[in-house]
Amino acid sequence: MKRDLLNQLNLAKSEKRTVALLTDIESGTQELISPLEENAEHPLLPEIRKAVRDDKSYVHELSGSKTFIQIFNPPLRIIIVGAVHISQFLVPMSQLAGYEVILVDPRSAFGNPTRFPDCVINNEWPDDAMEELKLDHRTAVVILTHDPKLDDPAIEATLQSDAFYIGALGSKRTHAKRLERLEHVEGLDRIDGPIGLPIGAKNPAEIAVSILAAITDTLRNGAPK
Repeated sequence: MKRDLLNQLNLAKSEKRTVALLTDIESGTQELISPLEENAEHPLLPEIRKAVRDDKSYVHELSGSKTFIQIFNPPLRIIIVGAVHISQFLVPMSQLAGYEVILVDPRSAFGNPTRFPDCVINNEWPDDAMEELKLDHRTAVVILTHDPKLDDPAIEATLQSDAFYIGALGSKRTHAKRLERLEHVEGLDRIDGPIGLPIGAKNPAEIAVSILAAITDTLRNGAPK
Protein backbone atom coordinates (compact mmCIF):
# COMPACT_ATOMS: atom_id res chain seq x y z
CA MET A 1 0.00 0.00 0.00
CA LYS A 2 1.29 3.44 -0.93
CA ARG A 3 2.05 5.85 1.90
CA ASP A 4 -0.62 8.39 0.92
CA LEU A 5 -3.33 5.68 0.96
CA LEU A 6 -2.10 4.46 4.34
CA ASN A 7 -2.25 8.01 5.70
CA GLN A 8 -5.80 8.42 4.37
CA LEU A 9 -6.81 5.10 5.93
CA ASN A 10 -5.34 6.02 9.31
CA LEU A 11 -7.07 9.41 9.18
CA ALA A 12 -10.43 7.74 8.44
CA LYS A 13 -9.93 5.38 11.38
CA SER A 14 -9.13 8.26 13.72
CA GLU A 15 -12.24 10.13 12.53
CA LYS A 16 -14.37 6.97 12.77
CA ARG A 17 -15.33 7.10 9.11
CA THR A 18 -16.20 4.05 7.05
CA VAL A 19 -13.93 3.56 4.06
CA ALA A 20 -13.37 0.82 1.50
CA LEU A 21 -10.01 -0.12 0.00
CA LEU A 22 -10.39 -1.45 -3.54
CA THR A 23 -7.58 -3.53 -4.98
CA ASP A 24 -7.48 -4.69 -8.59
CA ILE A 25 -6.30 -8.30 -8.26
CA GLU A 26 -4.50 -8.36 -11.62
CA SER A 27 -2.73 -5.00 -11.59
CA GLY A 28 -2.50 -4.38 -7.87
CA THR A 29 -3.86 -0.86 -8.31
CA GLN A 30 -5.56 0.44 -5.18
CA GLU A 31 -8.00 3.22 -4.35
CA LEU A 32 -9.74 4.31 -1.17
CA ILE A 33 -13.33 5.57 -1.18
CA SER A 34 -15.84 6.74 1.41
CA PRO A 35 -18.95 4.83 0.29
CA LEU A 36 -21.40 6.37 2.77
CA GLU A 37 -20.90 9.96 1.66
CA GLU A 38 -23.81 11.46 -0.28
CA ASN A 39 -21.62 12.39 -3.24
CA ALA A 40 -19.83 9.03 -3.39
CA GLU A 41 -19.48 7.67 -6.92
CA HIS A 42 -18.10 4.35 -8.12
CA PRO A 43 -19.29 1.62 -10.53
CA LEU A 44 -19.27 -0.88 -7.64
CA LEU A 45 -20.93 1.46 -5.12
CA PRO A 46 -24.02 -0.75 -4.50
CA GLU A 47 -21.82 -3.79 -3.89
CA ILE A 48 -19.50 -1.78 -1.65
CA ARG A 49 -22.36 -0.43 0.44
CA LYS A 50 -23.74 -3.93 0.87
CA ALA A 51 -20.31 -5.07 2.05
CA VAL A 52 -20.34 -2.18 4.53
CA ARG A 53 -23.72 -3.30 5.92
CA ASP A 54 -22.53 -6.90 6.11
CA ASP A 55 -19.15 -5.99 7.66
CA LYS A 56 -17.66 -8.32 5.06
CA SER A 57 -14.67 -7.95 2.75
CA TYR A 58 -14.68 -10.09 -0.39
CA VAL A 59 -13.49 -10.46 -3.98
CA HIS A 60 -15.96 -9.10 -6.53
CA GLU A 61 -15.73 -10.56 -10.04
CA LEU A 62 -17.29 -9.00 -13.12
CA SER A 63 -16.48 -9.85 -16.77
CA GLY A 64 -13.23 -11.50 -15.72
CA SER A 65 -12.09 -8.52 -13.66
CA LYS A 66 -11.54 -9.17 -9.95
CA THR A 67 -11.58 -6.50 -7.27
CA PHE A 68 -10.88 -7.12 -3.61
CA ILE A 69 -13.29 -4.94 -1.62
CA GLN A 70 -11.84 -4.47 1.86
CA ILE A 71 -14.12 -2.75 4.37
CA PHE A 72 -12.85 -0.65 7.28
CA ASN A 73 -15.73 0.15 9.62
CA PRO A 74 -15.45 1.85 13.01
CA PRO A 75 -16.17 -0.46 15.97
CA LEU A 76 -19.80 -1.17 16.81
CA ARG A 77 -21.05 0.32 20.08
CA ILE A 78 -24.23 0.20 22.10
CA ILE A 79 -24.84 2.97 24.60
CA ILE A 80 -27.39 1.86 27.20
CA VAL A 81 -28.98 4.62 29.27
CA GLY A 82 -30.39 3.15 32.47
CA ALA A 83 -28.95 0.50 34.77
CA VAL A 84 -32.20 -1.47 34.97
CA HIS A 85 -33.03 -5.19 34.96
CA ILE A 86 -33.28 -5.29 31.16
CA SER A 87 -29.78 -3.84 30.97
CA GLN A 88 -28.39 -6.72 33.03
CA PHE A 89 -29.38 -9.06 30.20
CA LEU A 90 -28.76 -6.69 27.29
CA VAL A 91 -25.17 -5.90 28.28
CA PRO A 92 -23.78 -9.47 28.00
CA MET A 93 -25.94 -10.26 24.97
CA SER A 94 -24.60 -7.20 23.15
CA GLN A 95 -21.03 -8.01 24.09
CA LEU A 96 -21.43 -11.54 22.72
CA ALA A 97 -22.78 -10.03 19.49
CA GLY A 98 -19.56 -8.04 19.08
CA TYR A 99 -20.53 -4.64 20.45
CA GLU A 100 -18.56 -2.44 22.79
CA VAL A 101 -21.09 -1.59 25.51
CA ILE A 102 -21.17 1.58 27.62
CA LEU A 103 -23.74 1.88 30.38
CA VAL A 104 -24.84 5.40 31.29
CA ASP A 105 -26.62 6.15 34.56
CA PRO A 106 -25.91 9.02 36.98
CA ARG A 107 -27.38 6.91 39.79
CA SER A 108 -24.28 5.12 41.01
CA ALA A 109 -26.41 2.97 43.31
CA PHE A 110 -27.72 1.35 40.12
CA GLY A 111 -24.90 1.84 37.65
CA ASN A 112 -21.93 0.25 39.39
CA PRO A 113 -19.43 -2.59 38.81
CA THR A 114 -21.14 -4.84 41.33
CA ARG A 115 -24.33 -4.98 39.28
CA PHE A 116 -22.57 -4.66 35.92
CA PRO A 117 -19.17 -6.38 35.98
CA ASP A 118 -17.03 -6.30 32.84
CA CYS A 119 -18.88 -3.25 31.48
CA VAL A 120 -17.77 0.34 30.99
CA ILE A 121 -19.93 2.54 33.23
CA ASN A 122 -20.45 6.27 32.82
CA ASN A 123 -22.11 8.03 35.77
CA GLU A 124 -22.54 11.38 34.03
CA TRP A 125 -25.97 12.78 33.20
CA PRO A 126 -27.08 11.31 29.87
CA ASP A 127 -26.80 14.49 27.80
CA ASP A 128 -23.28 15.13 29.09
CA ALA A 129 -22.34 11.50 28.52
CA MET A 130 -23.59 11.58 24.91
CA GLU A 131 -21.46 14.62 24.15
CA GLU A 132 -18.44 12.97 25.76
CA LEU A 133 -18.93 9.65 23.93
CA LYS A 134 -19.17 11.28 20.47
CA LEU A 135 -21.82 9.05 18.93
CA ASP A 136 -21.15 8.00 15.34
CA HIS A 137 -22.91 6.03 12.59
CA ARG A 138 -21.82 2.73 14.16
CA THR A 139 -23.42 3.53 17.52
CA ALA A 140 -26.80 2.34 18.77
CA VAL A 141 -28.45 4.07 21.73
CA VAL A 142 -30.90 2.24 23.98
CA ILE A 143 -32.78 4.37 26.53
CA LEU A 144 -34.32 2.36 29.36
CA THR A 145 -34.61 4.51 32.51
CA HIS A 146 -38.36 5.15 32.05
CA ASP A 147 -37.75 8.50 33.81
CA PRO A 148 -38.33 11.64 31.69
CA LYS A 149 -35.67 13.51 33.69
CA LEU A 150 -33.10 11.09 32.27
CA ASP A 151 -34.76 9.83 29.09
CA ASP A 152 -35.61 13.17 27.50
CA PRO A 153 -32.13 14.77 27.69
CA ALA A 154 -30.65 11.53 26.39
CA ILE A 155 -33.03 11.48 23.43
CA GLU A 156 -32.45 15.14 22.58
CA ALA A 157 -28.68 14.70 22.64
CA THR A 158 -28.81 11.48 20.64
CA LEU A 159 -31.03 12.92 17.92
CA GLN A 160 -28.28 15.43 17.18
CA SER A 161 -25.90 12.58 16.37
CA ASP A 162 -25.41 10.07 13.56
CA ALA A 163 -26.37 7.09 15.75
CA PHE A 164 -27.83 4.40 13.48
CA TYR A 165 -30.38 3.24 16.05
CA ILE A 166 -32.26 5.08 18.81
CA GLY A 167 -34.73 3.12 20.93
CA ALA A 168 -36.67 4.12 24.02
CA LEU A 169 -38.52 1.87 26.47
CA GLY A 170 -42.20 2.42 27.18
CA SER A 171 -45.70 1.48 26.11
CA LYS A 172 -47.43 3.10 23.14
CA ARG A 173 -49.11 5.49 25.57
CA THR A 174 -45.83 6.34 27.27
CA HIS A 175 -44.15 6.89 23.93
CA ALA A 176 -46.99 9.15 22.75
CA LYS A 177 -46.54 11.31 25.86
CA ARG A 178 -42.80 11.35 25.23
CA LEU A 179 -43.34 12.64 21.70
CA GLU A 180 -45.63 15.36 23.05
CA ARG A 181 -42.97 16.51 25.52
CA LEU A 182 -40.34 16.54 22.77
CA GLU A 183 -42.42 18.00 19.96
CA HIS A 184 -39.94 20.89 19.69
CA VAL A 185 -37.17 18.44 18.72
CA GLU A 186 -36.47 17.43 15.12
CA GLY A 187 -36.10 13.82 14.03
CA LEU A 188 -38.50 12.16 16.47
CA ASP A 189 -39.41 9.63 13.79
CA ARG A 190 -35.95 8.13 14.28
CA ILE A 191 -36.95 6.80 17.69
CA ASP A 192 -37.91 3.13 17.89
CA GLY A 193 -40.67 3.27 20.46
CA PRO A 194 -41.97 1.10 21.95
CA ILE A 195 -38.47 -0.32 21.71
CA GLY A 196 -37.61 -3.67 20.13
CA LEU A 197 -39.09 -6.03 17.57
CA PRO A 198 -42.68 -7.04 18.35
CA ILE A 199 -42.02 -10.66 19.38
CA GLY A 200 -44.35 -10.68 22.37
CA ALA A 201 -41.52 -10.26 24.90
CA LYS A 202 -42.68 -10.29 28.52
CA ASN A 203 -39.73 -10.57 30.89
CA PRO A 204 -36.46 -8.56 30.99
CA ALA A 205 -34.44 -11.22 29.15
CA GLU A 206 -36.99 -11.48 26.33
CA ILE A 207 -37.18 -7.69 26.04
CA ALA A 208 -33.38 -7.58 25.76
CA VAL A 209 -33.59 -10.13 22.92
CA SER A 210 -36.18 -8.00 21.11
CA ILE A 211 -34.01 -4.88 21.50
CA LEU A 212 -30.86 -6.54 20.17
CA ALA A 213 -32.91 -7.98 17.29
CA ALA A 214 -34.18 -4.50 16.39
CA ILE A 215 -30.66 -3.11 16.48
CA THR A 216 -29.42 -5.94 14.26
CA ASP A 217 -32.30 -5.40 11.82
CA THR A 218 -31.49 -1.71 11.53
CA LEU A 219 -27.75 -2.30 11.21
CA ARG A 220 -28.00 -4.96 8.52
CA ASN A 221 -31.15 -3.92 6.67
CA GLY A 222 -31.23 -0.19 7.33
CA ALA A 223 -34.89 -0.33 8.31
CA PRO A 224 -36.66 0.04 11.63
CA LYS A 225 -39.28 -2.48 12.71
